[in-house]
Amino acid sequence: MKLLQVVWRLGRALLHAIRGWFIITLLFPRWSEQRRQATVQAWSQRMLAILGIPLRVEGKPPLHGPVLLVANHISWLDILVMHAARHCRFVSKADVRHWPLIGTLATGGGTLYIEREKRRDAMRVVHSMRASLAKGDIVAVFPEGTTGDGRELLPFHGNLIQAAISADAAAQPVGLRFIDQATGEDSDGPLYLGDDTLVASLWRTLSGPPFVALVRFGEPQKAQGRDRRQWATDLREAVASLRGR
Repeated sequence: MKLLQVVWRLGRALLHAIRGWFIITLLFPRWSEQRRQATVQAWSQRMLAILGIPLRVEGKPPLHGPVLLVANHISWLDILVMHAARHCRFVSKADVRHWPLIGTLATGGGTLYIEREKRRDAMRVVHSMRASLAKGDIVAVFPEGTTGDGRELLPFHGNLIQAAISADAAAQPVGLRFIDQATGEDSDGPLYLGDDTLVASLWRTLSGPPFVALVRFGEPQKAQGRDRRQWATDLREAVASLRGR
């Protein structure tokens, strides 16, 4: 019975993803930015419902930009749950752009891409982020640079935080957790570490014990004279506090 339920959810998720692909490809070019953002958020909320993952949002998501959302990184699910809580433009590795289906969905969601193996590309992305913030966008980054185990935060890199300083924009810390519904502890189901593949992580997510996705928004803050390294350190402390059990 569990196997059939997982297969059923996977099939529905694939159909929902394909529907999103058609909307982005055929309709987004004719729609306003506001309508595209609302559609991405509604699509993400529906995808979580299909996957059987309840969403809990605490704190106050930003009503408008310019704001740089700064969050911890646990899973491929992070982008989905943050989009469901509040539409934002993510910074993601350039490889995602070329992934079948997912690349189109990510690009349609407004993703900014960075080639991590090229050190100079970080400066280009910072300029793009600054321009996006200057337009009043909400941009989101994962300063850890990779996924963690959900329990201990990795160091926050300050490179991308520079965009908020350059744009004189606020940064808002965001704490992400996936909480086992039975125990209240952190769930291992959605973890995406090391040699994990997306398929394996997705299967473990759907076949394991049920969990809740928690997105907790902290208070926005300005740099107030801090350089990017110091601000990244302070934002890490804020995110760690938001993740407190």
